[in-house]
Amino acid sequence: MQFQIETAHRPVVMGTRGAVTCGHPLGSMAGIRMLERGGSAVDAIVAMAAAVAVVEPGMSGVGGDGFTLVYDSAKREVFTVNGTGPAPQRATRDQFADGIPARGPRSASVPGSVGGWAAMHKRWGKVSFDEVLAPAISYAMDGFPISHNLAVYLNGTADQFREYPSSSQVFLQFGRDAVDGDLLRQVDLGDSLRSIADSHGESLYRGELAARLSKAVLADGGLVDEESLATFEAEILSPLSAAYRGLTVYEPGPNSSGHVLLQELLMTEQLDVSAWGPLSADLIHHMVEIKKLAFEDRERFTSDPRFVGELPTELFTEGHARTRLAELRPDQARGQLVADAAGSGDTTYLAAADRDGNVASMTTSINMAFGSAYVAGSTGILLNNRMTYWHLDPGHPNTLEPGKRVRHTVSPAILLDGDRPAMAIGTPGSDGQVQTIYQVLINMLEYGMNPQEAVEHPRWRSFVDGQDANWPHSCVNQLQVESRIPSTSIEGLQARGHQVLRLAGWGSIGSVQVIRIDNERGVFAVGSDPRRDAYGLAI
Repeated sequence: MQFQIETAHRPVVMGTRGAVTCGHPLGSMAGIRMLERGGSAVDAIVAMAAAVAVVEPGMSGVGGDGFTLVYDSAKREVFTVNGTGPAPQRATRDQFADGIPARGPRSASVPGSVGGWAAMHKRWGKVSFDEVLAPAISYAMDGFPISHNLAVYLNGTADQFREYPSSSQVFLQFGRDAVDGDLLRQVDLGDSLRSIADSHGESLYRGELAARLSKAVLADGGLVDEESLATFEAEILSPLSAAYRGLTVYEPGPNSSGHVLLQELLMTEQLDVSAWGPLSADLIHHMVEIKKLAFEDRERFTSDPRFVGELPTELFTEGHARTRLAELRPDQARGQLVADAAGSGDTTYLAAADRDGNVASMTTSINMAFGSAYVAGSTGILLNNRMTYWHLDPGHPNTLEPGKRVRHTVSPAILLDGDRPAMAIGTPGSDGQVQTIYQVLINMLEYGMNPQEAVEHPRWRSFVDGQDANWPHSCVNQLQVESRIPSTSIEGLQARGHQVLRLAGWGSIGSVQVIRIDNERGVFAVGSDPRRDAYGLAI
């Protein structure tokens, strides 16, 4: 069946010796510099992660965390790097009798990103750690011109910054509303990055930098202490995987929510979705309902496996997929959460592929825009507010415990064709990640869109009370759709009972980056989302 596909506004970026993509052009430039020096995909992705920690401070940072998938071409194997920090040792449910605050130092968990950078660089890096972090240090010390998007985020968070002099000094440095083109300097952060580079990450966890950070946090009422930092270690683990249309899709296991994407694809493979149009009410309804079913399983089972055990293997069987699909009504939207348990994030995605066949796929975050909005004293490090993802019900699998990793939304993916890499894909967007990646993969694998067409294609995002990651802080029962989706499809969704909210034509539903790899021709093809500031490069 033939379908009309919107013409992409940007070209597909292609090369033969490597490719990178991330949420900011200066980050992509840092990554491509590593590849040009003969560095690996991991060198490139760590350079980009450090760079966007400076130039996308509202989305990620040294005070954040994340997951990375690495395809090792020598071993022909995919690995997970878990760089998510746990709850501080002082963090107990009793500490939060009045609830977990959305902002401030008490909302911060242990920052894990730097530990993840160091662990993967030690194993797969080829360029020195000093060189890898050099672009980020330059951007911090010399400053960089802010984009319109960053100016909007800065101005929108100004009231929260004003609560802390250390935050105001950095993010309100202009003395007025920020405008695009303003030069943002972060000298204290640059000094901290130098310390991290010189110590290969150790100083943030067991050095002078750790002591200064924890002293500031504790003085301001937070919980991240030296013990919590010193006991953190990033882990290199085996990922989860599932087959879809002849490819193998890899996702990090819990505490990531990546299994949701795998379950969505396993259910979708039981359907002939290509018989529906790519923006039809039938397709969108079935995908939204499949998403809800997979999220119900997440609510039942997903948390830190060190505390609650591994996911049931049956979740990844065809039998389970068919059983859950039997609950889907083709003419009626499913209502609120159906599960045994009770009761919009800002993040960034990066991908890199090198000439030797190695691929890295990373999603890194500080949770909400500018995380806690709290800069830890003179370190220049903006901390996350990941504590908002905890449940305080002791019977919930994601209940808060000291040293436990929270259930995470970060879900980067790698796809293999046999034992060779076919794609790296991911997006920011909290719980929208496994929904948006799902849609873009369907666009490419079912409807034949190229990477740029697939990421520009109109999108939806589903919210359900009780399923949202930072419930009960915020959630609505709502299906958000970009207004480029045809009115007939929107009306068809409303007729099925979906509570539809029309967004702008280009809504804030993620920022997908894709590197697709043609192994036969040796070509890397990059798609980068125009909804934010993302750009891809190739050589």
